[in-house]
Amino acid sequence: MAGLENVEQPRWLGGAVTVRRTPAVEDDQALQALELYGDPTEAEVRLASLPESAAVARRITHGVVLRRWSLSPDLAEHAVLLVSELVGNAVRHTGARVFGLRMLRRRGWIRIEVRDPSRGLPCLMPVQATDVSGRGLFLVDKLADRWGVDLLPRGKSTWFEMRLQDR
Repeated sequence: MAGLENVEQPRWLGGAVTVRRTPAVEDDQALQALELYGDPTEAEVRLASLPESAAVARRITHGVVLRRWSLSPDLAEHAVLLVSELVGNAVRHTGARVFGLRMLRRRGWIRIEVRDPSRGLPCLMPVQATDVSGRGLFLVDKLADRWGVDLLPRGKSTWFEMRLQDR
């Protein structure tokens, strides 16, 4: 459909119409999220501890990794997935009203941190093929080059790092 590359296109799927997102739409949403909530590369972005905040954190991560830092789509996809897992843990397990998102880049690495006021440590559990939940830290452990938890005077920061030169 010439001229409509940046417009959501309807698709037929089993008799129902679905809408396929295009990269331009995802970019627009990511840039809007950065404008609305702030830039986590400059200062911690504080988000409400609600399930829908995971989508906001994913959009922000996508915008920073892919557009601001101009890194690969594969790296952006992995970073978005891992942010979603850490945010899900912060929302689900800490009882906090807010959590923070911070993103750092240094030569050859990116680091993404999710801070919450709980001092309870996350636990990497064994995962079975039939498990429907509990895979978050397993994915972080498999896809990140390093990850960990820093205890803070008021809470903790759960973080992961990804190497850039090998990707």
